[in-house]
Amino acid sequence: MNIGEASNASGVSAKMIRYYEEIGLIRPMGRTGNNYRVYGDEEVHILRFIKRARNLGFSLEETETLLKLWQDKDRESAAVKEVATAHIGDLERRIAEMQGMVQTLKHLAHCCGGDTRPNCPILDDLAGDGAMGSDASAPAMKRKTKQNA
Repeated sequence: MNIGEASNASGVSAKMIRYYEEIGLIRPMGRTGNNYRVYGDEEVHILRFIKRARNLGFSLEETETLLKLWQDKDRESAAVKEVATAHIGDLERRIAEMQGMVQTLKHLAHCCGGDTRPNCPILDDLAGDGAMGSDASAPAMKRKTKQNA
């Protein structure tokens, strides 16, 4: 099948397929006489694997590691679990950071009058002009938010 058909079968765009080939995540495909790439069921299966890993948030490097482990029938599952648990930790850290951002923005939005006056604690904070204008104020803002609740 050509790259368009492989794209449809795998759910990976043709542009990403070319990119994965360029960076060595997938091996270069054979070509027809008119220089079209040729994909088989095995390549589509690999592309689906890559897509699923990427949808779960694995980096390209982690995806490459998982792909190699998947293709190594003598691997130990502990190696796979190690990659997955490290990724879980990274996701949990990023979620915590985002939750902190949400709390900060909620607090700033609460402090903003949202009226016709030009003063705005949200913009002051972004500019670093207000009392809340630094990352160091985040724990204090969390305390204030809990006290105001």
